Amino acid sequence: QVQLIQSGGGLVQPGGSLRLSCAASGGSRSPTMAWFRQAPGEERQFVAAVRWTNSNPYLSESLRGRFTISRDSAKNTIYLQMNSLIPEDTAIYYCASGSPILSSLRRASAYNNWGQGTQVTVSS
Repeated sequence: QVQLIQSGGGLVQPGGSLRLSCAASGGSRSPTMAWFRQAPGEERQFVAAVRWTNSNPYLSESLRGRFTISRDSAKNTIYLQMNSLIPEDTAIYYCASGSPILSSLRRASAYNNWGQGTQVTVSS
């Protein structure tokens, strides 16, 4: 099975930026890669997704304008660029891969492979 190795994250002040990376290694990569986040006591929330076959991004409407997703096919790596961060962005961020149909792309249950998670804390 493909391993998803995450990097990035940490503590940042409000208004700051962070970039997360997720590298897929081993096996055959799944067609869709995504980012989710989960704050304490809350359900896992869709952030963004991208397919290897095209670069069209799928973003949570509430995060559009501040977050962007991109991919580097040669490196089997996706990125999440997060700008203008606010305390409400504090969560554990997870990378995921799978083969969801378009209508299920924003559902965590549609993905069968997950990264280890990385903490993002936005605080002054």
